[in-house]
Amino acid sequence: MRTNSLSPVQKVLLTGLIVIAVAWVLFPFYWAFVNSIKKPADTFRSVWIPWVQFQPTLDHWRQELDTPEIRRALRNSTVISVGAATLSVALGTLAAYALARFRFNRPDNSFFTTWFLSQRVMPPVVVVIPFFLIMRQVRLLDSVWALVLLNATFLLPFPVIILSQMFRELPIELEEASLVDGASRLQAFFRVALPLVVPGLVATWIICMAFSWNEFLFALSLTSNKAIPMPVIIAGAEHTRGVQFWFVGVRTMLTMLPPTIFALLAQRYIIRGLTLGAVKG
Repeated sequence: MRTNSLSPVQKVLLTGLIVIAVAWVLFPFYWAFVNSIKKPADTFRSVWIPWVQFQPTLDHWRQELDTPEIRRALRNSTVISVGAATLSVALGTLAAYALARFRFNRPDNSFFTTWFLSQRVMPPVVVVIPFFLIMRQVRLLDSVWALVLLNATFLLPFPVIILSQMFRELPIELEEASLVDGASRLQAFFRVALPLVVPGLVATWIICMAFSWNEFLFALSLTSNKAIPMPVIIAGAEHTRGVQFWFVGVRTMLTMLPPTIFALLAQRYIIRGLTLGAVKG
């Protein structure tokens, strides 16, 4: 729909809907930021404009950053999300290339694709207890490596599905030319196909990292002290006198900043990766 074909009333309505949608999305971020700089007494008052309705303070930020548990949780979240995203993309890229370039029988390619998709449909709560027993048996309870393995397992469908379509969009003649020149199938993959989907790899890695960063169920079930990540820390802001909203705001902002920074630094790769193969001709 072209905006110049809309009537003035339709333009006003469209603008209003956009403003409402943006406000709806950004309000939780604003709520977290404002509460992170409020004094405890101000969090229970209807004051929202710093320096006008209340005097902001950075005491809660300093207190939280000086807390060893918060610094350890940030480090755990970083290791878990980066490790799980890297492992899932590394394995998923190989599987995606195989599904895009080879034909399997008994089971066939469509079966494998459906099987990978089913891993996202299956609720994680179904496998929490079996995974808990397995990790206890191999002595990986309260370990970041347990969460890396589990998150990578449930993230694997993303790189497989996304990258397999990107590999299909690449002209197979490029790889056939390298094979004619004497390259092996593995060399054709690493030197020809893989460099052409680098934007897709970066976009997929960012998506996997964000999902792993926000994972709560496995972190709550399999950690107790040393491997607790930020999502569990946020849920633990309840005090005997109620929820400490000022600490919730600080922890929410600390949790949102790393993936936001990653996305901003790699935004051009994300845009190119998500639109790769969308336009032909």
